[in-house]
Amino acid sequence: MKTKIALMTALMSFSYAFSQENPPVNNSMTDYSRKIDSIVISEKIKMNKELDDIDKDFKKNKIGADEKQRLKADIASKYEQSINEKIDARKTEFEEATREMVKDAVLKPIDSLAKDKNQIVVGLGGLKIRMDEDKKNPADYLRTWEYAVSIVGTSYTTKDKPFAFLNSSSEFKNTIFNSAVYVARYENQLGGYRSPVFYRIGLGYRWDQSKAKYGKTFTQENKILDIKDFTKGNLKDTHINNHYLFIPVDLRFVLNPKYVDYNGTKYLDNKASQFTVVAGVYGGVRVSSNIYNRYSNDYSRRIVERESINHGVNDLIFGAKLGIGYAGFNIYVQKDFTPAFNNNTTLSHKYGLQIGLEIMNVNF
Repeated sequence: MKTKIALMTALMSFSYAFSQENPPVNNSMTDYSRKIDSIVISEKIKMNKELDDIDKDFKKNKIGADEKQRLKADIASKYEQSINEKIDARKTEFEEATREMVKDAVLKPIDSLAKDKNQIVVGLGGLKIRMDEDKKNPADYLRTWEYAVSIVGTSYTTKDKPFAFLNSSSEFKNTIFNSAVYVARYENQLGGYRSPVFYRIGLGYRWDQSKAKYGKTFTQENKILDIKDFTKGNLKDTHINNHYLFIPVDLRFVLNPKYVDYNGTKYLDNKASQFTVVAGVYGGVRVSSNIYNRYSNDYSRRIVERESINHGVNDLIFGAKLGIGYAGFNIYVQKDFTPAFNNNTTLSHKYGLQIGLEIMNVNF
């Protein structure tokens, strides 16, 4: 009996280990293990019932101690024989399941990419999450969906000085990071499996926030967007928000391509640390704009005003992007070719110039 139970334990342990290395578990082996479990459990329930009856008879002095031990030994022998006979009757199924398992182990290709499929990494480039459970070969890693979040420094320039970032002559207060970009994009390889060039297309949300210089605020009197001194009280905070939906189209170039061989074919290893350059264009539509003021006066310590902007802002933007990245650290510059503000404003710095740092990437 002990030998048979040990055999069943080893069988179940082997089945579990095999299933971990070769999901999904072989169906015939799983069914066989369940049938063996059912036989053993069913016979043990019957045996324990008969043993309980012997213990009751012993307590009622119907049988002596020697007879009790003899009856228990007979019952254990009977059920051991019963279990063995029923398991032997399933011998053919076990042999077939074993043959199928060996066949799968020998002929089924091993998923050598299983290691580190799902990852969460926090580093210099922020939070990086990979969800690659469904990827089976290197070609699958060359097609990805990605959700990226960036913190952005937004500045506005004049047409004749398009790259004068944080210009002191601007009507806007210079702030390093004051905006954000959220984008979902699809990426695929251009060319063959060894090509170091990828294309991206996506849909994003861009939030541009800029502050007026100290003591001033934004106004839109007489249908003109302007910046004036604030006279309602003690100004605590003021800024203008422009919200856009945009479509980015990028090319990503891998400058240090590494390769992996899989089933006789060489693929670019898109899981390796890469030094990349990204160049692209984008076009967007403005969905809303508003002015935010927070101040205090003699009657209240906190007063908040929000006003929708109806004048002085263009509805469409178009621009280009250039970025570099290494091993998950991505930084980029994007420049608006069209002005964010139109002629219904006194602002002289109208063209957006942004420096962005990706702080979260989710790949799947």
